[in-house]
This record gives sequence, C-alpha cells and structure tokens, in this order.
Amino acid sequence: MQTNALSVLNRLHLNLDRAGDWIAPLSLRVFLAWEFFEAGWEKWNGENWFPSIQGAFPFPFNQLPATFNWQLSMWAELLCSIALLVGLGTRLSALILIVVTVVATAAVHWPAEWSTLSELAMGYSISNKGYGNFKLPLIYLVALLPLVFTGAGKLSLDAFIGRYFKRLNAR
Repeated sequence: MQTNALSVLNRLHLNLDRAGDWIAPLSLRVFLAWEFFEAGWEKWNGENWFPSIQGAFPFPFNQLPATFNWQLSMWAELLCSIALLVGLGTRLSALILIVVTVVATAAVHWPAEWSTLSELAMGYSISNKGYGNFKLPLIYLVALLPLVFTGAGKLSLDAFIGRYFKRLNAR
C-alpha cells in the first residue's frame, strides 16, 4: 500500500515537472508581457511626464533628454513585452525590462527619504502614502529573474529555434 502511494506521488511529481517546463515560464511571460505592454501603451497614448522626474533618474539616464528616456522606455516596454509573449530573445528582453524597472523604481517608486529599515519597509506597498511604493516593481523584478536565468521554456520561439538548429547541426 505504501509503495503504491509513493509510486503515485512519484508519477505526479514527474508529470508536474514535465508540465512545468512548458507552463511555468509561459505563465511568467504572459503576465509580464501584459504588464509591460500596458505600461508602454499608456506612454504611447499619453503625455510625457518624464521632465518632472528627470533629476531622479539614475546615471546615465539622468544625463539623457527626458523625451529620449520617454521613447526609450516606451519602446522597450512595447517591444520587449511582445518578445516575451512569443518567447523570442527572452533573456535579453527580460534583462532590458529589468533595467527599465530599476530605473522606474529609482525615479518614481523608491521613497524620497528614509533613515531606518522600518521607514523603508513602509514603501513596500502598492499605493504611495509618502513612503514610496516599490512593491509592484519588486514583484516584476522577481518574476523577470527566472526568465533571465532559465529562458523562455519549451513553449517559445527561442526553444523552437534552438531545436531547429540542433537538428541542423546533427546532420
């Protein structure tokens, strides 16, 4: 009886591992593609508000014109989100979106002033009540990291292209 239960659990884990190679990275890619595309689309349809925060951008972005930063951010969010969605150039796209997120966190979401870790921790929120609001950007960073380190997964153009070139090299 105990052996049967272990066998069933082992098969379940094996099947979950197999499905996870397909579904886990895909779910991260779809979630992040939606979030970043939405942010890029807002910039596409909106007014450039970067001049009001240009001084808060970290180096080297604080040295660039606000209009250029706006365009750079918008196109990175739009193009990299599409690339994530289809799983093409996933690691590079995730790295680019990490840079965009770090710059946005520094310029917009990080608390302007804090002197203790408990004050900083008050910025770990979605809404800004005077202590910053870096919770959501941190969630995006954590979600982007597996894509950088493990890639797009099996259900992606990256994997399809990799399999294609593997077959070509095997000939």
